[in-house]
Amino acid sequence: RRVHGTQYFSYLPVFVRLIVCLSSFCFSFLLHSILHCLQPTDLSKLNSCFFIEVIMADAEKPNYTFIVPTCVVKDENDANLSGWLKSEAYRDYFDFVKYLNESVKRKSISEPYHVSDNVKAMTNILEQLKVWVDEIPAVEQPARFGNSAFRDWYDRLQTNAEELLDKLVADDLKGAIVELKPYFVECFGNRVRIDYGSGHEMFFSALLCCLCKLETFKKEDSVALVFDVFSSYLDLCRKLQTTYRMEPAGSRGVWGLDDFQFLPFVWGSAQLIDHPNIHPTHIPDRVEAERNADEYMIFRSLQYINETKTGPFCEHSNQLWSVSGVPYWSKVNSGLIKMYDKEVLQEFPIIQHFPFGSLLSFKPVA
Repeated sequence: RRVHGTQYFSYLPVFVRLIVCLSSFCFSFLLHSILHCLQPTDLSKLNSCFFIEVIMADAEKPNYTFIVPTCVVKDENDANLSGWLKSEAYRDYFDFVKYLNESVKRKSISEPYHVSDNVKAMTNILEQLKVWVDEIPAVEQPARFGNSAFRDWYDRLQTNAEELLDKLVADDLKGAIVELKPYFVECFGNRVRIDYGSGHEMFFSALLCCLCKLETFKKEDSVALVFDVFSSYLDLCRKLQTTYRMEPAGSRGVWGLDDFQFLPFVWGSAQLIDHPNIHPTHIPDRVEAERNADEYMIFRSLQYINETKTGPFCEHSNQLWSVSGVPYWSKVNSGLIKMYDKEVLQEFPIIQHFPFGSLLSFKPVA
């Protein structure tokens, strides 16, 4: 008799099912223990980091010679994979992620913050891309996932990318568009596979990092980059995922933090540090997700999970369920930053596609 999906589980011998359940429990317990034992990282000490000292400071900026970014890490055993971890690009990008993390600590989205004209310009571009999704609807096709209409949307983006980026770059820095374009075009998903994952998310945050180096965004824009720009990006990506039935790229299933995103959980947990009423135990709570989705990024992400997945939370989002057992948001936050470094920045399947130019350089840190 043919059986599919969860039906198959009931046909396994009892001892096999017991082994599967114990393996899942042990993995979850291990992750819980790691996060629970981590000491909170004092990210306020990031004042000495390179990104704050040089990139976001009112100091003279380097003279860049803009080039077309190229991929350098070609093989999992390539020495360049370890070279990436010693590169200027790794230092600057990871500092940028941690800097934005520090910027939104203990802040809700409704609190007042500075919104510059360039932040508005970036969010307007993302809104325009959302309109294109409406103009390019999904097509009828036999395959359930990976609607081919996404390729038409992608092609329109590819054609108009330079014109859109031109709105964000100063007149004397137009040469930088050649470096920005690959990050911009590839941050919404892969055209061939019609999938999306944390590597594509990394492309977008790398684009923001580059725009900060070009002084499109200033230090005072840091909160708005998360609450306005990145939130608008997430809304667009979710619309793309649901409209074109995009597959998760390199998903680990229940062993992954989330099918598509990572950073909203990092920055969203930073928002909630020392919150008197909302605790990690609320992560699996559907009611709490609905109540807090407009204020905290992590709960908006949880709301999206609840909208797109069925079944018990502990089964479809096992790792997030494990994280809910960590007692403090500070420990959740520091643990997720370390996990992001390990599971995204040090993963060959992601870094093999990441291009390096002059703004995010593969040169070793001096």
